[in-house]
Amino acid sequence: MTAPVRIPFPVVDEVSRHCLQEEEPETVHIEVHLPGPVDQMRLRKAFTEALHRHPRILMREARGPWYRRRYEWELTPEPDVEVVTFAPPGPRALQDARTRALTEAPPLSVSPPIRLEVVDSVLFLTINHTALDGPACLRVLATAAELYGGRDNAPAAPPVRPAEPRQEPSDTPTTWSPPARVAPGTPDPSPGNGMLVTELPLPHRPKGSPYTVNDQLMVTTALTIAHWNREHGARPRPLRITMPVDDRPRDTTMPIGNGTRLVEVPFAPAELDHPDMSALLRRTAERTRALKALPRPQLGHGAALLTAPWAPVAARAALTRTLRRAAAPWTSTTLLSNIGRIPYPLDFGEETGRAHAVWFSAPARMPRGLTVTTASTAGRLHLALRWSRALLSHGDGAHLRDLFEHYLHTTEVTP
Repeated sequence: MTAPVRIPFPVVDEVSRHCLQEEEPETVHIEVHLPGPVDQMRLRKAFTEALHRHPRILMREARGPWYRRRYEWELTPEPDVEVVTFAPPGPRALQDARTRALTEAPPLSVSPPIRLEVVDSVLFLTINHTALDGPACLRVLATAAELYGGRDNAPAAPPVRPAEPRQEPSDTPTTWSPPARVAPGTPDPSPGNGMLVTELPLPHRPKGSPYTVNDQLMVTTALTIAHWNREHGARPRPLRITMPVDDRPRDTTMPIGNGTRLVEVPFAPAELDHPDMSALLRRTAERTRALKALPRPQLGHGAALLTAPWAPVAARAALTRTLRRAAAPWTSTTLLSNIGRIPYPLDFGEETGRAHAVWFSAPARMPRGLTVTTASTAGRLHLALRWSRALLSHGDGAHLRDLFEHYLHTTEVTP
């Protein structure tokens, strides 16, 4: 019998594995709304075949002795469990599925570390973020949609933008001091994450603008948090917003796993106090372009050193957790993950139809305590706010949503 293929944990996977917490599971939630009903047998067959088309997703954490120097993924020929389940309909079925996506992470010990739950005509993908990210699983779902409905689900071509010479922004705020934290609202007594999803119009952007919708969302996020912190009496401090950058192809050759690298976009307090919106959008665009162009390891050079196999994983895990706690004051203010326009039609055929709304949410563990995730489908912006209950309540999330909607509208400037 051939021994199963084993793959050492990449840097992102290992750091996440070291820092797992039961109170705030590291899950990514994807929620896909379809216009028509889903056939259970066809979906199970299509999704299982899609897993085989992307075999890197069929993995579990390999067992090993305490003194092992690496965690390893073990690839499996088949899923260990039934991945696709169907929840009974009911007045709270959608909300209950969202709650499960935040509180119940698929175990790493079972292949694959994802699950697909169907509630009426809504698909809920829950991903263990130690193993995989949202764009990778969306690629698998697009393959399943093609197998289910028989229609082409190839990705649309990315927007063509003129190449610009690389340049360093001249007025980037310093990052030598701890950034602002999101001010506490009314924390809930229960642990874990809360979430709110909403649909908004895509912001207008004049043709030929030097900034993108992503830059508008970045500015909106910064202004929202600055406003929130002023309301709660927090002393003005520079904001730093983490932005994932994904350079992977979107076709069937897309590497499956955690494939984004993280950059931090800084904002000085004065920039966000009664700003000249056109100037702020232009400066933000210069910063994001420069950061995207910089070659950088996924989590920086320090993480690569921590995950080198110079000691058993148990010892390196303890060191990683200690350093993470020590670095907490320097953690960025929040994370904005803009998936952008969903690249796939997610067309499940004549009876089930094409997705008209897709939401993502990223983990919101303290000390950030708040993440903002956006995607656009069918000409609409789908926003998910996710927060740590140790920081905010559902009422706080609703107020942040209202602030976000207000400031998104203010970015619609005319030349």
